Amino acid sequence: MTIVEAARSVTGGVDTHLDIHVAAALDPLGGLLGVKSFATTPTGYRKLLVWMGAFGPVALVGVEGTGAYGAGLTRYLRRHGIDVVEVDRQNRQARRARGKSDTAVGRSGCRRPVANNGQERS
Repeated sequence: MTIVEAARSVTGGVDTHLDIHVAAALDPLGGLLGVKSFATTPTGYRKLLVWMGAFGPVALVGVEGTGAYGAGLTRYLRRHGIDVVEVDRQNRQARRARGKSDTAVGRSGCRRPVANNGQERS
């Protein structure tokens, strides 16, 4: 008997900035698969999607600032058939108390749409 392993879907989260986007990829159980930075250019968007896709089919990407720094990435992902949800910035007081790192924000961007079952689709 042959056992065929189904491809696991990937959820992405992106902390957006003027010059770089920090992306995180999670498995279906919320385990961190990786974190990486990409340029905010069409080439950077392509590399980001290829990188996420290397972990498995990309099901959903949470993007911080879909109408601002994340607008170009959001358009790119949607053109390539990826569901995108707007991810609100973390509460300012909580960020100060815990400290802010782009890696943590990227992971948080992944987990919020997963926790809400993608209800925040933009």
